[in-house]
Amino acid sequence: MAGSKGQHSLQHALNLRQPNYDRYPFVAVPQGDHACVTSWDAIADRLRHALSRHSRRKAVLVVECYPGVHESSLIHELSSRLKPTLITHTREALLPPEEIDRLVAPFLGGDDPVFGFLSGLTLPQFFDSDAVQIGREAIRQVQDGLVLVVGVGARQFHDGDCFVYADLARWEAQLRFRRNEASNLGVENATLAASLQYKRAFFVDWRVADRWKRPLIRAWDFVLDTHDSHQPKLADGEAVRRGLRHAVTRPFRVVPFFDPAPWGGQWMKEVCDLDRRAKNYGWCFDGVPEENSLLLGFGSTRFELPSIDLVFDQPRALLGDAVHARFGDEFPIRFDFLDTMGGGNLSFQVHPLTEYIQQHFGMHYTQDESYYLLDAGPDACVYLGLKDGIDPSAMARDLAAAQSGQAPFPADRYANRWPAKKHDHFLIPAGTVHCSGAESMVLEISATPYIFTFKLWDWARLGLDGKPRPIHLGHGLANIQWDRTTEWTQRNLVNRFEPLESGAGWREERTGLHRREFIETRRHWFSAPVPHDTRGGVNMLNLVQGEEAIVESPDGSFDPFPVHYAETFIVPAAVGRYTVRPLGSNTGAESATMKAWVRT
Repeated sequence: MAGSKGQHSLQHALNLRQPNYDRYPFVAVPQGDHACVTSWDAIADRLRHALSRHSRRKAVLVVECYPGVHESSLIHELSSRLKPTLITHTREALLPPEEIDRLVAPFLGGDDPVFGFLSGLTLPQFFDSDAVQIGREAIRQVQDGLVLVVGVGARQFHDGDCFVYADLARWEAQLRFRRNEASNLGVENATLAASLQYKRAFFVDWRVADRWKRPLIRAWDFVLDTHDSHQPKLADGEAVRRGLRHAVTRPFRVVPFFDPAPWGGQWMKEVCDLDRRAKNYGWCFDGVPEENSLLLGFGSTRFELPSIDLVFDQPRALLGDAVHARFGDEFPIRFDFLDTMGGGNLSFQVHPLTEYIQQHFGMHYTQDESYYLLDAGPDACVYLGLKDGIDPSAMARDLAAAQSGQAPFPADRYANRWPAKKHDHFLIPAGTVHCSGAESMVLEISATPYIFTFKLWDWARLGLDGKPRPIHLGHGLANIQWDRTTEWTQRNLVNRFEPLESGAGWREERTGLHRREFIETRRHWFSAPVPHDTRGGVNMLNLVQGEEAIVESPDGSFDPFPVHYAETFIVPAAVGRYTVRPLGSNTGAESATMKAWVRT
């Protein structure tokens, strides 16, 4: 842990402000006041009404589930209220668990605790086709009453007279793994280590489920939100799609997800108004659509669904044609926080080169990134690049010795240790050794593949589970770019600020990223409205200085959108021109945003 000097500096800085960070941002859905109901009784009434519109004596209610949804509980709640004639639970038609294990094994990387290979499997491959056919025939033979079909892959059995999709964000799936509440697709492994469940979900389950989900979005009659088991919610499918279409016409935020870390700090507790009783918070996914949720506002009700659904449903309006053509329906930029204020160093690490991540893990682009310092204590530093004249073989030997417990790795002997202060920006193209030191609050601006970190040294500490965190020395040594030494690093990666345009009360700087990285970043300092334009590509921004600002449309095409200090927000490509102006106490003083987009 950091010393009292750093803790005093942190507390002094944070005592000067009141937190105004919004942890539950939402998109208000037009004409949505009556489109969502809460509680199982209300849900059953809404479904009963929808089914009553069918004149036939028989009706089929299909509830497709994303992996991790509590299917048995869902069946219990609906069947006890709707009294179906037949219940079909899709898991009964899955292949035996041992066959599914064999099916997914090539994508799980053997004994590697972290990495696998992105799966190209499809959902029907997890099912016994004969059993599915038997299930279809059983549904066909019912002549009267309600048939309830529930589970992953339910649409294989019947299209449904009423089609409900029960969705789940990845952050909640991870929490269910940690609580031993959920298993991986097609198997019963809830007691497996959560890290191994996550690996299997990342490389297999979520890829399979997302392929299945994409074409179904347009068919949703209803969407079911069971993130909070005590407050289930059902929304009209068309209202959800209307909310997604509305979201890409204006700036919006996803719901941030905070998590502890072995190196975690105390800054986010204060600035983001988190539970002060928690030991630390190290991570915040403040702008990671693959992981985060999106809240839709139906009147006073907040309906939660994975924000990746927006990317799947509105990729061109959100990303823009050029970005969509390059990345498809993936969101290629992420903003997250790394808090070591009052904590410890991040792991000493390196990210894979593009060809390496393609060949070994099946990703088509790599994890280039940068560290922007939102805040820093007096002793803050960033390790970045290698020192001149080091011997690579000696460094490899010392890393191996550290991993075997012989001696701590002498990081300062091999890596540059750059002093870091607030608003510094360190660029980190893949292949560059790096880590943030203690007493830093990092806004990490990165390409999306966020798990592909090869830890070289973790400062001889244990993970939150009390076990050593995995080191991937072989992968790491294969990707280190040994020519990125002191002079090259300073010239190319440290505070590469370049003044650009300016106007009345604002100025713009290019801050990176490196030419090997596809993300461009700009910082705007402003005490008056500053003009922006998406120029046909998605923008992601963070208010890195100033208490509050307002994002506005010059032609009034969207309502003024407030943002607060440290909040990340997304401006869809379809928005075009917009302005950002300081608000309230900011007026007359400089505020600042960091903006990122994909170079085209």
